[in-house]
Formats: sequence, C-alpha cells, structure tokens
Amino acid sequence: MGAKIKLGILGGGGDSLIGVLHRVASNMFDQYEIVGGVFNPVWEKNIGFAEQIGLPVSRIYKDFETLISEEVKLPENERMQVVSILTPNFLHFPMAKKLLENGFHIICEKPLTTSYEEALILKEIQELTKTVFAVTYTYTGYPMVRQMRKLVESDALGKIQKVDVQYYQGWINSIIHDPEKRASTWRLQPDKSGISCCIGDIGTHAFGMIEFVTGLQVSKVLSDLNYLYADNVMDIDGTVLIHCSNGAKGVIRASQIATGEENSIIVKIYGEKAGLKWEQENPNYLYMMEEGQAIKVLKPGNGYNSELSLDGTKLPPGHPEGIFDAMGNIYKGVARAIKGEPYDSGEFPTIMDGIRGMNFIEQTIASNADGNVWKSID
Repeated sequence: MGAKIKLGILGGGGDSLIGVLHRVASNMFDQYEIVGGVFNPVWEKNIGFAEQIGLPVSRIYKDFETLISEEVKLPENERMQVVSILTPNFLHFPMAKKLLENGFHIICEKPLTTSYEEALILKEIQELTKTVFAVTYTYTGYPMVRQMRKLVESDALGKIQKVDVQYYQGWINSIIHDPEKRASTWRLQPDKSGISCCIGDIGTHAFGMIEFVTGLQVSKVLSDLNYLYADNVMDIDGTVLIHCSNGAKGVIRASQIATGEENSIIVKIYGEKAGLKWEQENPNYLYMMEEGQAIKVLKPGNGYNSELSLDGTKLPPGHPEGIFDAMGNIYKGVARAIKGEPYDSGEFPTIMDGIRGMNFIEQTIASNADGNVWKSID
C-alpha cells in the first residue's frame, strides 16, 4: 500500500463532533497517519487531548503558526503533507492561506471562508502551489448520493426540470429565545461565523448538493430569511428560490429552528423521464420514480450501482453505513489525489465548490437585505 499520508489537524479537540468524525474518517482506509496538530488554543487542553487520544506530544504545537514553522524544518518525508482545518469559520482563511503558501495540502470544513473575496484569494494561491484542496461537504460521500450523480450523468432522468432540497434542524430553537444564550453562541456572532448562520452553516450544504448531484450550476437566487428577534443579526431560517444553468427552477429550504428536527436533509431531483428522492436520515434508500412505473428502491452495495457508488461502499448489501463512512470516502478520494492516482471528480468537493458556496451565501444574504430580489451567482 505504501507509506501513509502524514496528517495534521487544527481544531476538533475535546468532545467536538467534527473532530471525531474527521479522525475516524482519516483512519477508515488506512491511508493516513495523524502525526500532530493544534486541537485547542488553551495549551493544557491541547496537550491533554493529544495524550488522551494517544498522540506523541512532540508534534503538538501551541498555535498553527508554530506548527507551520516547525513542520517545514523537518525533512520532506517526515513533515505533515496535509492539514485538516476544523476550527470556527473565521480562522479558515488565515490558516488555509498560510498553509497553502508553505506547500501543504488542505482538507477544510465548510464554509470555506467568511467571504467570497477571501475564497478567491485562496484559489489564486492554490493554483500557484498546485496543492490538493478539499472542502468537506460531507453528504456528497454517501454511496447513494454518488449514485444519484451518476444516474443524472447517464441521462436516466432526462433534462432536469425541478430541484427541491431541504435541510432542517432544530438545535438553535433552544438558544434563540434566550438573550444570554444568543450572545454566547459563536454561530450567532458575525465576527466568528461570518455574515450568515443558517445559510452559511447548512444552506450551503443544500446548495452544494444540488450542484453535485445535477451537474448544473445555480445561476440566480431569491431569498426570504428569518432572524426572529431584532437583536439577532444572523439568519436562523430561510427559503431560497433558485434558477439553474439549464433553465430549471427549484427551492432550497433551510432552518435551524425547525422544532424537533434532528438532521433532516431531503434531496429531490425531477427530470423529464424520472425523479430521484433521498433522505439523509435513511441514507441507504434511493427512490427512483418513473411515470407509470412502480417506484424503484435502490440500495448501496448492489451490482446495479455505479463504480463511484460501489467504491464508496464498504459493507455487503443490507448493512447500514452512515456519516462516518461518507466522510471516509472523501478522505479516500483526497488520498488518491495527493498520491497522484486516478480518481473520479465526484470523490471529493474541491476549493471551487467552496468558492461557489461562499458566492451563494453572500448573494442569498444580499437578496434578502435588498428586499427579496433576484441576485446572480458568478
């Protein structure tokens, strides 16, 4: 198999869901070795967490600047090759910029940055350094989402004429009605989260899913966002009408005050010949609907699926796979790219997906602020 890729991690310490998700995913196919990082800005918590998960403390650094300065001193065959950025949004840009400038590959949580302008700067540097840069729109790693993409590519649906993606959560409902909790939650603070909460956090997943599955680009958006309280400057719910590059129309519905919802992502794509429907909370079932025909239920691991879907399936048919597996598939694709091996363009979202996500966020916020008008996406 060859030497494992040396991975560093920024953020994701303690009981962070994102942290454990990335660590498990990186180990899933024996392609990576976590060699160090900065898990917490508080040194005692940083070093304590590294000891807790069994990492040698010699490459646990006090901050990311020290990580870079010390790692570049090491022989090329010993230094970190790729770094995962799992920090709050406002740190993505400065960390990614300096890592790129020093030749590191990057796996970055979404949203890519806190502004479209910052995202374009990263792209310029990435093109110069020719590094691999993945953005973890995790749900693209599910086998049946990949199967949707390949069915659309094969023209099984015909021309796409309607798209409808929902991403509903309820977690902010317990926070938004309490002024003190509103003030202390980082996702509701523009200096840490950027200009958007709901659209930036989960609406961008829905946007990315549309472009990933259909192969189309969203060209225009018209949004109606909900802030609920006058002293809350961050959206926590919204509906976005969209136009796609082939003339198809659709809607993105995102909410973090959908009381009782956990992580309800529903993707519906309708073409001239057939439609597809997939739900993240039941990810092993992809429904294909054809006019006048019984509904087909497609499941992962079966021979009728595409090579891309089967490559992302680890277990025999009938064995559930979930979000850890989806993230693991993304890490596997990045490993292939870093090693210079052939890979499918659907194996991981790239920096361009992150850039388009930032453009979507800014134009969606602008559409609402300007009185619910249409805005174009570059």
